[in-house]
Amino acid sequence: MNPPITAAGSGSATASGPADVPLDDRATFADAVHSEWTKLRTLRSSTYTLLSAVVLGVAMAFFFTSGTGEGYAGSSASEKEEWDPTLTSLLGATLFAQLAIGALGVLSSSGEYATGMIRTSLTVVPRRGRLMAAKAVVIGGVALVAGELIGFAGFLISQPVLKGMDVPYATLGQPHVLRAVIGTGLYLSMVALLGLALGLLVRSTAGAIILLVVATVIIPYMVGPMLPPLARGAWPVMSGMMIMSTNIELGIPAWAAFGMMAAGVGAVLAAAYVLFRRRDV
Repeated sequence: MNPPITAAGSGSATASGPADVPLDDRATFADAVHSEWTKLRTLRSSTYTLLSAVVLGVAMAFFFTSGTGEGYAGSSASEKEEWDPTLTSLLGATLFAQLAIGALGVLSSSGEYATGMIRTSLTVVPRRGRLMAAKAVVIGGVALVAGELIGFAGFLISQPVLKGMDVPYATLGQPHVLRAVIGTGLYLSMVALLGLALGLLVRSTAGAIILLVVATVIIPYMVGPMLPPLARGAWPVMSGMMIMSTNIELGIPAWAAFGMMAAGVGAVLAAAYVLFRRRDV
């Protein structure tokens, strides 16, 4: 276990003040969350990263949907039967936005190693589990809010494009569509937590981002199409994408598929926690 770091002094009461108290007893979980939130909102890089995620997400939803819609007329009968206008918009919205959101998670952990701030953070909150949980709450919460904005804005902007092309489009009132759009925020929050975990695992911003790109882009979009359906569903990130679909694939309910992603991210977080506790810093 990590020994509690105490304030300077012997721990006895003095005439000038009360007895020293272990800092981890002073810093509650709420204090840790507030500290992480303050760090996040005062860093310009965090603000720029979030803004880029929203702008990229909405723009890519528009362009990706437009490009895909243009090819609808030349699609085969089976492709038209599987056409999912909701997923088309949301995949476009998350394609690059997930990299920005994931990078935010990476920077919240590896960035502190690069600047040396991790020592200060551990001095203020010596309980590493508490510190990591606070980071997860803040990063996951911010990613969830940003993800919902990206999902709804991207969907509402891109579906009229399909309607104008006389291509089947979706509305929020149709079955499963609202769940799929809300799922965009849930999916991106998982990507942010994955970035947080990777940053703690490798303690290198560049290394963690490379792993993030492999996990969220290269495998799902480049390797995935060559794999059989069952193999695609076994990759946590690809199964997580099913929360944004209105079609039921592989007979797996959308929430169960998303649960597979959550379990996968949880496993990476658990591994990161074990190493975070064992390392000196």
